[in-house]
Amino acid sequence: MSDITNAIKQICEEKNLSYKAVLETIESALAAAYRKDFGEKNQNIKVEFDPETAKSKVFDVKTVVDDMPEEEIVESEKLKVKSEAETKEEKKSGDDEVKKAESDVVAGVERKKLSALGGEVRSKKEKKKEADAAISSKAEAEKEKEEGGEKKAENTNLTPLETSPSPLLRKGGHRVSPAAAFEAGQEEEVRKFNPKTELQIKDAKLIKKTAKVGDIIKTKLPVPSGYGRMAAQTAKQVIIQKLREAEREMIFSEFKNKEHEVVAGVVQRREGRIVLVDLGKAVGVLPAEEQIMGERYRLGDRLKVYVKYVGVTPRGPEILLSRTSEEILRKVFYLEIPEISNGLVEIKAVAREAGNRSKVAVAATGENVDPIGSCVGQRGSRIQTIISELGGEKIDIIEYDEDIAKFIAHALAPARVLTVELNQAEKRAVVKVVEDQLSLAIGREGQNVRLAAMLTGWKLDIVGEKAEKESKQTADGGKRNENKAEEAAAKINIEKPAPEAEAKKNEKIETEVVPANAFAPASTDRPAEVKTEPAAEKPKKEKKSKKKEKTG
Repeated sequence: MSDITNAIKQICEEKNLSYKAVLETIESALAAAYRKDFGEKNQNIKVEFDPETAKSKVFDVKTVVDDMPEEEIVESEKLKVKSEAETKEEKKSGDDEVKKAESDVVAGVERKKLSALGGEVRSKKEKKKEADAAISSKAEAEKEKEEGGEKKAENTNLTPLETSPSPLLRKGGHRVSPAAAFEAGQEEEVRKFNPKTELQIKDAKLIKKTAKVGDIIKTKLPVPSGYGRMAAQTAKQVIIQKLREAEREMIFSEFKNKEHEVVAGVVQRREGRIVLVDLGKAVGVLPAEEQIMGERYRLGDRLKVYVKYVGVTPRGPEILLSRTSEEILRKVFYLEIPEISNGLVEIKAVAREAGNRSKVAVAATGENVDPIGSCVGQRGSRIQTIISELGGEKIDIIEYDEDIAKFIAHALAPARVLTVELNQAEKRAVVKVVEDQLSLAIGREGQNVRLAAMLTGWKLDIVGEKAEKESKQTADGGKRNENKAEEAAAKINIEKPAPEAEAKKNEKIETEVVPANAFAPASTDRPAEVKTEPAAEKPKKEKKSKKKEKTG
């Protein structure tokens, strides 16, 4: 393996280019160097280079075309010379205009200086000349206006095709249809002959007798032993330019395939409000409008971004990134949840307010699969990973339902919905909730209902009402509680006293609550129950008195 081959392979590894692309770059550089030192005006130089032997072959490559009249060949050469002369004149006129503008600026500055000093800038003769010139220019303008009006009157009888300035529409003073003019234009383009890349068939048969129109004829040219300094410098510039172009094309094709995908990157630097993210082989741009509000991007932070657009600019491929797109949420779910990537769970809709809150509607495609549980994960492990990836954004997982009324009720979670009235014509729904759930259904600054409307695609009107059904349910619940209390009392053999018994008991208590002198020594006629209490107390007092006596 030669040193040139090793160098080519090293460039391929560093620039991540193909071997063929680098070899074509070297061949283009050698062709440019040959053209610089030894090439002629009408030669189309192509070089075949062998990196193993470091030898090259030089050819003049031309395509065989039909024979062209001599007049057209001469005319094409004249047009080429004319166009080159026009470009030179335009360049020269542009330089003259620049010089004139500069001289005007200098003259203006000088006039200002003179006026500041109080000197007279213009003499009386100059003023008179300017006045005469203004009068003459005014007269010429009026004359041209009159002549233009006469010409316009003469041309009023002509059709638009006859007055058309296009030479294709007026050929030999006759009117030509647009289709014929278009065909004529195509024929003129086809008839253009380029002696550098084309060869007439009569000349081609002198080189190769079996030549046909469309064949490519290669004429071998002598290979020089060496190139001059200018040719070597030209080859160097061509190699650098071609390698840059090949690298840009490679990067563009790679990231064009990643368009509308999520990629990982590292924050490289900030330029004002714009954040530049290193994506490995290229640098992406994260503009301010695509950033999450309140999210901070520090140097070296790793983050996932959504490739929104990939384009081509003179400086190379332009990669526009986003952190606020709904698609980034969908793609992150696809990457983090195996059931979604396997197709067992499907994301039906996504509504997002970046950096604040999102709602994701999911549905199971197979049986025995819990879509919400699959997304949340064990103890919320999966959803917490997604939340941290999006900078702490709150995410609600909603179960999708084909019944739009149920889907709307699910979308308004955590609020409890009473009824949903649908208007299919206007795609509007009136949602009734309990009054204490009204603020929960609307959400802070209308966020909950706004996200629910985005998720379902329906216009939602939230109405609060005092639910009569709930009041009836509470009344029925109270009766049931009373019945349960009675049943429990019956089980533990506690009889509920009747109203008459309660009245008698109250009377008895009133008769028992008497003054203190009623408890005097009672006769034998009093009931036994009244005698029992004082009789029980007397022996105790006597015992106490005996004890006192003994102690005394």
